[in-house]
Amino acid sequence: MLLGLVIRFVVSAIVLMLVSLILPGFATMGFGNALLAAVVIAVLGYLVELVFGKNVTPQNRGVVGFITSAVVIYLSQFVVPGMQISIIGALLAAIVIGVVDIFVPTEIR
Repeated sequence: MLLGLVIRFVVSAIVLMLVSLILPGFATMGFGNALLAAVVIAVLGYLVELVFGKNVTPQNRGVVGFITSAVVIYLSQFVVPGMQISIIGALLAAIVIGVVDIFVPTEIR
């Protein structure tokens, strides 16, 4: 179980690194910052789920879940040093991460 959790965080970090390379409005991150961002995004997503329920997750709520993901990604920049993302970058990242998550599930919650 612990190994699976570590693998998911590493995969999430790699996805974030790739997203930061290809998307405008998303500052390029190294692996350490991307790994920290993956943890922060997972924790923020978990907290949002606790407050609002599972209806706000992208898997269960479509557009509302997409917006929630973008907000969580955007807010994570205030916790992760070196992570800079615009609102448009967060929206684009939520789309790309959502598409990647279809093929390589990186859900950590």
